[in-house]
Amino acid sequence: MANLICNLPFSPLLASKNRPFCSPIRNPSVSAIGGKQGRVAFIAKSTRGSSESSTSLNIVEYVQNALDKPEDLIALFGLGFASVVTFWASLSLVTAIDKLPVVPGFFELIGILFSTLVDLYCSCNYLSNAHQLFDKIPKRNVFLWNVLIRGYAWNGPYNAAISLYYQMIDYGVVPDNFTFPFVLKACSNLSAIVVGRDVHDHVVRTGWETDVFVGAALIDMYAKCGDVGCARQMFDKMLERDVVLWNSMLAAYAQNACPEDCLVLCGEMASREVRPTVATLVTAISSAADIAALPQGRELHGYSWRQGFVFQDKVKTALVDMYAKSGSVKVARILFDMLIEKRVVSWNAMITGYAMHGYAMEALDLFKKMTRETHPDHITFVGVLSACNHGGLLNKGKELFNLMIHEYKITPTVQHYSSMVDLIGHYGRLEEAYDMINNMTITPDSGIWGALLNSCKIHGDVDLGELALEKLIELEPDEAGNYVIMSNIYAQAGKWEGVAKIRELMTNKKLKKDVACSWIEVNNKVHAFLSGDTSHPMCDEIDDELKRIEKLMNEAGYVPNVAPVFHDVDDDEKKKMICRHSERLAIAFGLISTPPKSKLLITKNLRVCEDCHVAIKFISKITEREIVFRDVNRYHHFKDGLCSCGDYW
Repeated sequence: MANLICNLPFSPLLASKNRPFCSPIRNPSVSAIGGKQGRVAFIAKSTRGSSESSTSLNIVEYVQNALDKPEDLIALFGLGFASVVTFWASLSLVTAIDKLPVVPGFFELIGILFSTLVDLYCSCNYLSNAHQLFDKIPKRNVFLWNVLIRGYAWNGPYNAAISLYYQMIDYGVVPDNFTFPFVLKACSNLSAIVVGRDVHDHVVRTGWETDVFVGAALIDMYAKCGDVGCARQMFDKMLERDVVLWNSMLAAYAQNACPEDCLVLCGEMASREVRPTVATLVTAISSAADIAALPQGRELHGYSWRQGFVFQDKVKTALVDMYAKSGSVKVARILFDMLIEKRVVSWNAMITGYAMHGYAMEALDLFKKMTRETHPDHITFVGVLSACNHGGLLNKGKELFNLMIHEYKITPTVQHYSSMVDLIGHYGRLEEAYDMINNMTITPDSGIWGALLNSCKIHGDVDLGELALEKLIELEPDEAGNYVIMSNIYAQAGKWEGVAKIRELMTNKKLKKDVACSWIEVNNKVHAFLSGDTSHPMCDEIDDELKRIEKLMNEAGYVPNVAPVFHDVDDDEKKKMICRHSERLAIAFGLISTPPKSKLLITKNLRVCEDCHVAIKFISKITEREIVFRDVNRYHHFKDGLCSCGDYW
């Protein structure tokens, strides 16, 4: 038997002179069989040059020989034969293992090896082989069912995992706290909330609802299916909450567009002194980035440092993204330069950050550096094409678009096409933009047609605008903003019957124009303003500041542009309406509520209007303030009477 074990033919990768590949044998009587100079673990000798097929045949021969001697068979298994097979399978030599089940009588004597092989097939993603072997086993315990359900839940098809779960119940096997997380993962992948609720009922009946692993799986399932309310109810039921459970609920909020709730929960987690993980911090910081919550982002920055994550690149990359999206692109760059290892996602975060701030040349310079160190992906090109779009770099944008397709072999997505259509259309080449849409290899979405419609507004193309609106109505019939843009196109062209038609259409559909809203955070409190708003407690002081600033602006040469105001009122009334736009109210409040010459950060839910863009340039110079303005599309940095967009947006 000692010769049998010591001369098994294995790949030379499995063992070396100083590295046994199976665990030390603790049973003295067994270890004595193969013992040489007191060693407690055998070392397999490789058969260099042996083919996989000859190796597998030799294995079968050794096993067949062992069957003749029961004591040798016991020793074979006792010496960790299952572990040997495990190592062999980890090198994907599954075809060799496949020869083993044909040995007559072997698996009847050692049933546990069946389970091991099913597990190995699943681990190597040979699910069809695993299922075939599974079907041969007459007595299947819960471990076997779990192994196969897990394989399908991880690798698909996910419906197979759910089907196996119900077969398991019909077979009379009671699921355990491993079964439920696996099948719930399959439900999550399919967004199958009806099945998920049925599994949840079974969880309750079997008493596993308060198990932390099952609880985390239920939270994840409800979150992936869009029911964040049920996810929170499940979270609140848990008597013991480890960090995995907290992370699951944080992710549930983050994935379902509830960033404020995510930040509140993270604060509660910290107050309970639950030590965070990288996943905790990345999720919370990303939520702060989603709403440009710079104060909360800074708090998380400090918290992560205090918790010992100062050298964790994933956390720092999330911080790069957060600072860039929150208006502090310079801080983002400092953190980016501090990264020990710059992964593709890190480069993408910084390039995209530069793009959304209108720093096109900085984004392109960073892209050049990136290509010398790593391979850009499709998200990288979304960033650089966006930079070209925001910077008005038509030729460079076309060059990069072709580079992406022909050199990097990246198939354009709707995001790439949307940037190109917007860039080309912005230059007034509307027919070229329309031709690109018609020649696309994918179906254009609302973002692409919206880019064309906006270009038609800039250049006053009524006919093409009408065509774009028709497509948008098919894709998103209840999006009021599209109708408003078309109404503005008609008004610019003096086609008031078209304006009336759009208004009637919106009335019939019960659609209302989005109300413009701007907000500013001062002393950790957010102050929101609507156009013409008089509800703020400091309304009188804000009015006085607006009048003061308007007088200084007029002296500096500012002339209000009332052309974008399409209301049927006289010019004086239009001037009053423009001067009380929401962004101006927010800026005026910021000027009287913050120290002189300090930076202001304003956010607006819509695109900044042309006249306000001019006005804010005057205000930045008169007040010697840097005003960072984030609208629905991008950032504008106003300083010394100039804007980072170069008046191209």
